[in-house]
This record gives sequence, structure tokens and C-alpha cells, in this order.
Amino acid sequence: MKSLFGTDGLRGQVNIYPMLPEIALRLGLAAGTYFRNGKKRHRVVIGKDTRLSGYIFETALTSGFCAAGMDVYLVGPMPTPAISFLTRNMRADVGVVISASHNPFMDNGIKFFDREGFKFPDATEEEITRMVGSNGHDWDYPLPEQVGRAFKIEDSPGRYIVYLKNSFPTHLTLDGMKVVLDCAHGATYRVAPIIFQELGAEVVKIGTAPDGLNINRQCGSLYPEVAARAVVDEGADIGLALDGDGDRLIVVDETGRVLDGDQIMALCALDLMERGELPGNTLVATVMSNMALEIFMKERGGTLLRTPVGDRHVVEAMRRTGAVLGGEQSGHLIFMNYSTTGDGILAALQLLRIMREKGRPLSELAGLIEPFPQELINVHVERKVPFGDVPAVGAAVREVEAALSGRGRVLLRYSGTEAVARVMVEGEDTEHVRSLAEGLAETVRTSLK
Repeated sequence: MKSLFGTDGLRGQVNIYPMLPEIALRLGLAAGTYFRNGKKRHRVVIGKDTRLSGYIFETALTSGFCAAGMDVYLVGPMPTPAISFLTRNMRADVGVVISASHNPFMDNGIKFFDREGFKFPDATEEEITRMVGSNGHDWDYPLPEQVGRAFKIEDSPGRYIVYLKNSFPTHLTLDGMKVVLDCAHGATYRVAPIIFQELGAEVVKIGTAPDGLNINRQCGSLYPEVAARAVVDEGADIGLALDGDGDRLIVVDETGRVLDGDQIMALCALDLMERGELPGNTLVATVMSNMALEIFMKERGGTLLRTPVGDRHVVEAMRRTGAVLGGEQSGHLIFMNYSTTGDGILAALQLLRIMREKGRPLSELAGLIEPFPQELINVHVERKVPFGDVPAVGAAVREVEAALSGRGRVLLRYSGTEAVARVMVEGEDTEHVRSLAEGLAETVRTSLK
């Protein structure tokens, strides 16, 4: 059976494979069976975002885990990083998030955390896929008196709020600051406003009225212009745009300028280097991060370590090298001293700490890198063939690289969750980069249709 898992768990349209209730039930059964370790009781924490379809998969997963002998702790709508935290905090065996992140409401997804709060490695995902897809698998069901129970954890928002507030220095407050906060009608809609308000900020709320169908709709990290307009209109100090499950952050400075993950990472990396708290002066980012970030780190005696796309790959590299800061251009930011996964609220608090300690507006602090022009084009494909096996694509890439004359780069990759090839060209001249990217995208489109 082809792996159920992409770059960030399962994901797809609801009631279309693999996002079917029967698959979710078997996933719960498989993961519950896989993680049984002989203890008297086993525990799993399950959270979700605000999508209507969350009820389907929450119920199906609960049935599977209980049948496998695991007690299920349901926390309701909570950010992805909150589930990572609660899994560790409650000493659970597994954590599960039901979310399709920044996707529209008709999609949903399922991702897992191990007992340490890290996403499953490939080998574990492959074994669970094998169990789910095997009609003859012996599930080794527990005795009737050993099946699991399901509980609702009412105080989970409070636990997460306290945990995040503890990451902000106790001698600092946000008194006098006005913060525009866009929660994308997603999983952060309850906890995020409380955190910033309790630290003293005046919060202008956007996207905090989920109805099951409006998650990520013209708001959140994919539409930072919404927060940018509000920042200017309200005279706010900063705008924070989160995505549907709260693991990514896009920031707006007080002038309305949008800052992506690369620009935020540059600021946070410099702060840690100045403090002597960035081991090896190493920052971890993916192949999508702009060349300007790499040059920025090199000029300051540091290193940008690149990984494949996906925050899971960033975290794996951080664990392997001992790095404490990593992330993605898209806004996944990992502060390993505090969390085991990307956390948009945590990243915002670290940024606000820097602003408070330096006593300067974000527009002055964040102008550290001037990103090279970058054009990213998503091309629908009928098949995902290794690009090196398609001669026309290989020839087109060589032509683009020659045209860039060593002052840019080309990146081709397939989406892990969609039938899409991502074509990225980066260079010094915007129009030249756009023209090269469009030509390369057309070659990919015609070669893989």
C-alpha cells in the first residue's frame, strides 16, 4: 500500500480517500496497537481545529484507539503545538491532531506526535500504513475489560496558556502595545487573544468566530494583507497572522509591511547570536528559504543548514545537530528550547520579547535582509515522475541555471499533499526571474500532463 502520509501527516478532501472515517478508525487501531508497551493503561491525546469534519475523524479515531486498549483524552479545538505540549505534559503515549492546517474547510488531515512531542519518523509511518492497509492483519485485540475509555479534558486551554506565558520573561509586559491578531477562524481563536491580553496588550481580533466552514477563508497567514490593513487603520505596533492550526506565523510591522518566516528567523537568529545562545551559530531552514538569509548568516560567521521542505525535516536536523532555532519561509518557526514543533504564538512572543528588550519598533529591527526576487509557480500534474527522468525538464532547468549565471537558483519539488509540482526560481531581477519561472513551469506542465 502506498504510504498514507505526506510531508505533514495525512491530508485530503473529506470523504475522499484517504480522508475517510474507516481509514481514521483503522489509523487509531493501528497506532494504538503499535504503541502499546505493556503498561496497565495507555493514553492518547486528540485535538482538532475548527473544521466541521473534525467531529467525523475525532469519533473514528477514538473508536480505533479505545478498541486497541488506549484511553483517549479529547481536548477539542486546540493548536497543533498545544497537542505536542500536552502529549509530553500528560506523559501520553501518542498525540493526534485533526487538521489540514492552512487548507480550506473541505479538506482535513491527521498527524501524530510521539510521547516526546515529535512527529513520527518515516519508519513508524510506513509500519502504520502497512497495518492499515493489510486486510489480514492480526490486531491482537485486548480483553473486553481492557479496552479504553474516552475523557474530555476541560482545562487544556489553561495549561497551554500558562506554558506559553512562561516562555515570556516575567520582568516584561506588553503594556501599552496594540496587537492586531488574526486567528484565521482556526484552532487558536480561544487561547491566542487571552495570552496577549493577559500579558498587557490591547488586542484587535480578526478571525476569532469559527463556524466550521470559514477556517482560513480570506484571513490568517495566507492573507496577511488583512492584518496589514488593520495594523495601519488601528495604528497598531504589530500584526500577527496565524494559520488554521496555529503552527505558523506571518508578521506585519507597524508600517503595514509583511514579514515572512525568513525575515523573522534572521531577527531571532541575530538576537540569539548576540546573546551567545545559538549553538555553532547555526540556523536550520529548508531549501525554500531565500538566498538572502543564507548570505546574512554567512556574513555574521554563521551557517544556514538547509533541509527538504517540511517542518518535520527541520526538527530532525535540529535534533541531529543540536540547533535551537529553525523554520520555514512559510512561517513555521521552531524554538527548540521551548517546543518540539512549530508554534505561531510562541514565535510571536519571542519576537515581542526582542522588541520590548531593545525598545525599538519592528520596522527598525526587522530590516536585516532584502530578499532576492523569488517566483514560485504551482503546476498541476497528472503524475509525479522524478524530474531527472524527464529529459525536457532537465534541459529546461540547465537553461534557466545558465541564464542566472550563478546569481540565483532553481528548485523543483512535488507537493507532499497535492497533485502539484512547485517550480521556484530565484535571482536578482524580478522580471527576469518571473520570465524564467513561467517558461520552466510551462515545460513541467506539458511534460507531466
